Amino acid sequence: MQHAILLAAAALFSGCAATDPLPSWREGEVKNGIVDFVQRVTDESGPDFVPAGERVATFDNDGTLWSEQPAYFQLLFAIDQVRAMSSDRPEFLDEEPFRSAVEGNLDGVVASGKEGLLELVMASHGNTTTDEFAAIAREWIETARHPTTAKPYTRMVYQPMLELLDYLRAEGFEVFIVSGGGIEFLRVWAEDVYGVPPQNVIGSAIAMTFEWDDGTPILMRQPKIDFIDDGAGKPVAIQRHIGRRPIAAFGNSDGDLEMLQWTAGGDGPRFMALVHHTDGDREWAYDRESHVGRLRWALDEAAEQGWTVVDMARDWETVYAPAKDE
Repeated sequence: MQHAILLAAAALFSGCAATDPLPSWREGEVKNGIVDFVQRVTDESGPDFVPAGERVATFDNDGTLWSEQPAYFQLLFAIDQVRAMSSDRPEFLDEEPFRSAVEGNLDGVVASGKEGLLELVMASHGNTTTDEFAAIAREWIETARHPTTAKPYTRMVYQPMLELLDYLRAEGFEVFIVSGGGIEFLRVWAEDVYGVPPQNVIGSAIAMTFEWDDGTPILMRQPKIDFIDDGAGKPVAIQRHIGRRPIAAFGNSDGDLEMLQWTAGGDGPRFMALVHHTDGDREWAYDRESHVGRLRWALDEAAEQGWTVVDMARDWETVYAPAKDE
């Protein structure tokens, strides 16, 4: 009899575990808060019900859905492209930040500041058609390796966040990526890695022009910035692309502060969360003084406003998604 009861209990526990939408999230206040919010806004009989068409969730990418150290991955892509171009551009060795990029000196590249980084992006991302750029970005994301972990960049995606994306979609949310990274760079691989289609990717953009090439219409990428999707630009981009205020927003840095503020400012139930990088053993630990993904003002506001702060070391059972063959 006792054995039968134990078997029944084990079966019940197994069934509950199998239905856990967030198995890589440790039990606790953060996980419970996410599940509670989703249950409230999807309960048609409850006071916080939100119709499916209004369930919009926005996610930053760098540092929120995948790692961002020792530099933003798209910057590492730009550096690799400049190095590949250097044999045809000897002038790169005479000026910064190009010389540092060619020499693989990441500190020198970062020291060039925002203007220098934009120069790298323009040189490496412009003067190509959209199809040509997509092919270059796709080859890089499939073959390049992270300088510290030697993993493919798509292996540095956070398993808990993949589960969260799937959970929200299963509950009738429409999920968008709202990133300071380049929109065309992200669109190449976001659907395969995150399940987010190209039309749901919002990011920084360089200017493009419609042109003809031997009777074929093309879009030519120009070496100049059209829009920076960071900081106060994120709410603007959300309004332009989505036309609806999110009811949930997830970020990790001060560059996401305005997106979370915009989300919080709406009526009805809201969920704002920051991924706090606290795990120096499994990933990196950084926040207020980091040159990448600095989290200072947003962390203070999260405390003041009662937003959710995801402590990576405390709240995640697993950090990175396993390879598909694992």
